[in-house]
Amino acid sequence: MKRIQSACLEQTILFSASDDLSPELAAKTTRQELENYKLSLTRKQVAYKIESETPQPDGSLLVMLKRQYNFYSCGAYLD
Repeated sequence: MKRIQSACLEQTILFSASDDLSPELAAKTTRQELENYKLSLTRKQVAYKIESETPQPDGSLLVMLKRQYNFYSCGAYLD
């Protein structure tokens, strides 16, 4: 019999705003969207770790993170 001991995801997410926004407003919008995403993970009690947040020239934000999968233990993966 097999049992999952730990399970985590490594994700790359691109937060982007509408093309018709100015770069400054697009950056502000994407930053707010990222903060909302972090709050939703915290509310759902999902363990996560942001590896990098890279701003793009068009105002979008490229985020690399590790996160818990389906409430399985993550072991030392998020340390």
